[in-house]
Amino acid sequence: MEKKEFPKKELGRNFNPDKAAAGKPSWISNKVFDIIKLVLGICLLPFVYSSTVAFLRQISYIDPSLQSYFWSGVITFLIVYLFIIEAGWVYEKGHKLLEVIFSFFQPLVKVAPYLLPVYTIIIFFVYLILSLFIKDHWLINYTMFFFGVTLMMHLIFSSKAIRLKKGDLLRSNYIFGFSFIYIINLGILAFFLNVIFKNFSFVNFCNTAHSIAGSIFAVIFSQLFKV
Repeated sequence: MEKKEFPKKELGRNFNPDKAAAGKPSWISNKVFDIIKLVLGICLLPFVYSSTVAFLRQISYIDPSLQSYFWSGVITFLIVYLFIIEAGWVYEKGHKLLEVIFSFFQPLVKVAPYLLPVYTIIIFFVYLILSLFIKDHWLINYTMFFFGVTLMMHLIFSSKAIRLKKGDLLRSNYIFGFSFIYIINLGILAFFLNVIFKNFSFVNFCNTAHSIAGSIFAVIFSQLFKV
């Protein structure tokens, strides 16, 4: 009698032994990278604090009425965002604009829209151009107001976009990404204010931020190693 051969059971239509073998090392490397980003994000937190303190110190040298316009812009955006409308489409338009601008270099396409506050940058250059022809005080008032609005909008929506990304169980992307964005954004605004106002010093902003962060790390180091 002829021996009948029975078909072997399939392990699964989509089963790929090569991919299965490569999956584990890839998963491990991703988790290691997440842990590294988490550690780096925690290390950035002293700079978040120090850059905030440095910025507040420097902006205090600007005319109080102009400070009020800036903080009014910050508060106005928060009220509109929390109680009226999120207006996420405005942020998305700016996001897409930067993607087009940096389309020549692919790595920047992914990073620049989150890192650069496009509307704050636009307002700065519009002010520089208009200030050549308009000498009225209202121009700098509205500039400071919209600096507050646009910076707060960029920070909130960038934070939201990073937080909603999948696969971030340790929140490493959020802690590292938003901390880095926050520091860079404050630095950009500090540079703009340095250009506009004589009393605002970008160099002092950087030195103060570095000094305070250095002091925090020195205290942490001394406590850990009892130096």
